[in-house]
Amino acid sequence: MSSPIFGQLATSLADYLTDITYRAQFGDERAAATVAKYELPRVVEALKAVLDEHSPDANGRCPSCRTSRFGRAPAPCRAYLTAHLCLVVTEEETLEETTAPMRRQVALTDPAFRGYASG
Repeated sequence: MSSPIFGQLATSLADYLTDITYRAQFGDERAAATVAKYELPRVVEALKAVLDEHSPDANGRCPSCRTSRFGRAPAPCRAYLTAHLCLVVTEEETLEETTAPMRRQVALTDPAFRGYASG
């Protein structure tokens, strides 16, 4: 069972990511530019910090992930694999597909629930 503090952190982070995703996708040009200029670098730095925690050691093992009580996960661990699957374009994609946004769709909460005006 997760702690109440973790639940608050998870909710706060999910709300932040939902907000910047919504502003980037559905906001006007100024809102999208603001997200790109100020929020995107923060998100990139956060991802880099998480991946730094999962960089393989001299034995090629992730120092943060454990596969068993005494073992470490081999690199690349799930953190790196997840980041790669979410962000990097695979070689199988065609040229037409690469002109579209190269990221997974993000599930957004109902805009009316978040207080956004539609349209």
